[in-house]
Amino acid sequence: MPTIAAIATPPGSGGIGIARLCGPRAKEILARMFLPFSPHFENFHPWMLYRGRVLDENGDPLDDALAVFMPGPRTYAGEDMAEIHCHGGPLIVQGVLGKMLSLGARAAERGEFSRRAFLNGRMDLSQAEAVAEMIAAPSREALQYGLNRLDGLLGRRVTALREELDNLRAQVCLAVDFPEEDVECLAREDFAAAVEAVMKAVRTLLAGRKRANLMQRGAAVVLAGAVNAGKSSLLNALLGRNRALVTEYPGTTRDFLEELCDLDGLPVRLTDTAGLREAVEPVESLGMAAGREKVRGADAVAIVLDGETLGEAGAKAEICPDPAARQALELASGRPVLYVWNKCDVCMPSVFPPPWTTGHPCCAVSALTGERLEELARVLRTVALGEERRRAPDGVAPNLRQAAALEDTLADLRELREDIEAGQTYDCCAVRLEAAADRLGEVTGAVGSAEMLNRIFENFCIGK
Repeated sequence: MPTIAAIATPPGSGGIGIARLCGPRAKEILARMFLPFSPHFENFHPWMLYRGRVLDENGDPLDDALAVFMPGPRTYAGEDMAEIHCHGGPLIVQGVLGKMLSLGARAAERGEFSRRAFLNGRMDLSQAEAVAEMIAAPSREALQYGLNRLDGLLGRRVTALREELDNLRAQVCLAVDFPEEDVECLAREDFAAAVEAVMKAVRTLLAGRKRANLMQRGAAVVLAGAVNAGKSSLLNALLGRNRALVTEYPGTTRDFLEELCDLDGLPVRLTDTAGLREAVEPVESLGMAAGREKVRGADAVAIVLDGETLGEAGAKAEICPDPAARQALELASGRPVLYVWNKCDVCMPSVFPPPWTTGHPCCAVSALTGERLEELARVLRTVALGEERRRAPDGVAPNLRQAAALEDTLADLRELREDIEAGQTYDCCAVRLEAAADRLGEVTGAVGSAEMLNRIFENFCIGK
């Protein structure tokens, strides 16, 4: 493996910058570009920081820095590694990297350090993916899911299940390979029960997938309703800043506006849409069409009601008197919905929630004054999580790629169970077992292709 080099700290200026080497020539390159201050220095003692001068490509002093050498295999990548910790100015850090490259190191590719860690057995594939997910985690809960995977919880569970399938396959193959011997064959009832136990364990691993996915990518929450109901004002209130243009004129919002915010720990992609009504011009019609598509694809829809317009009589009506709200509810069919009675500072009905909100939660709020805004944020978070309010069992939740492999495992095991019940021959059952075990192996990288690894690691940052 060639020696690679990369900057491990983010672009831009900072208090410190780190340039990293990995490979068989890491110590040699470090020694040729770093001059320790200590007159008693003889050699780099592993894992110790030394202060000295780092040299640029011309051999001139570049910075007062710290250097450390870390011998493999007990390093992050499982190979010899070295780092120079210098001041974080872009020119300095780039100069350090340039010197490394001029001495024979190759510029690292995306995720190459983590890829080497996987190939050298320092971590399984689920742990390697957790590294990138922790770096990009948008919430504390997403960070915890990533940390649990980095600790190897998911990998150990999957490996144990794969070993159970391998043991079953060994018992099945023993009877198939030695039919003339007096070998005790696995009873079909016991075989089916063992398969069902593995299926149950896989379902448990999948239980927290949707919640973990929401915590990682953020929930798509769409604000829909009539013009002038206060959707843009509500967006600004939840964001804590004026992002959407708000006027007294109907139809100010012509297109959807999407922003990220945090709802009590849940990352949310909050979308303000054009008010629903009979379009008065082509541009507004296009904006409403885009808004309808956002509602249909949302994780949750907040239907904003104009409390001032509906008033006391509207709250007591038998059906929703707001045609735009009825249209939004129809568009959101099958998705979690929250009614938001806006402008409660102007009109807070004596009967609340209105009887026509049956089946859906309803909150009162004033986007103008901020009254009850915190309560709305809590309820909106609960609605957005929907059925995924429960945390993943033991904090172990697969990402989308891992979940797809686990779903495929379940499909293989269901077919295997049907084969057992139908009296299929044991050699055919052994093929099903092998397929299911290979699916599990894809989660940890025990089974996979170079193309799969390329897809995974190309999404990493350079230097990790």
